[in-house]
Amino acid sequence: MTSSPWSCIIWDVDGTVADASAGILPRITEVLTSMGRTPPAADELRHWIGPPMLESFQKRALLSEEQATEAVTAYRALAARDGYASSVALYPGVPELIRAVHDAGIPQATASTKPQNQVEAILSHYGLDDAFTAIVGARPEADVLDTKSDVLGRALEGLTAAGVDTTHAVLIGDRHHDVDGAAEHDVPVVFVTWGFGTPGEEDGARAVVDDAAQLRDLLLSES
Repeated sequence: MTSSPWSCIIWDVDGTVADASAGILPRITEVLTSMGRTPPAADELRHWIGPPMLESFQKRALLSEEQATEAVTAYRALAARDGYASSVALYPGVPELIRAVHDAGIPQATASTKPQNQVEAILSHYGLDDAFTAIVGARPEADVLDTKSDVLGRALEGLTAAGVDTTHAVLIGDRHHDVDGAAEHDVPVVFVTWGFGTPGEEDGARAVVDDAAQLRDLLLSES
């Protein structure tokens, strides 16, 4: 029998479940070039992925709030044009682990600052949407800054509304935003190193894992 020490498992998406970097950089480049700004170099991309895109356009491209809203609108139009699941790959072993958690009867949710419709499209494309009790992402308005704390709060609310015990929830993530946002809800974090985090971002996490096999050992046990 497979069980878990956690009452529910909540997943960040970008950098944890899915690697969408192959499509993100070209879109950022196209948007900033059209605005007469210098796009980031490829090795700077990891700094853009994880935080809300509205925040990244302001902090990384130094756009005003109004310009950043315009940039997010253009960026999302490009994502819709290309297809939300286009150029998105899942990390090795993660979809199998999500399915194993589901098969064990452990409720799951997402808590992503990627727009919710994009999260839904990716999970549906890979046939994983049915494994989640609640799929939560950022709100669709370009001028809304949904933090990790915001989306995690809505994920917990969605799970609770579905009758799930959230007293022993855990968040799986890859950036310090995950650790910081989860701390606001007293939710521990398992930090994965295969994403876009840099050394030190794991500070405050309950555990750190390097691959899906290690993560499975923390999420599931056989008896």
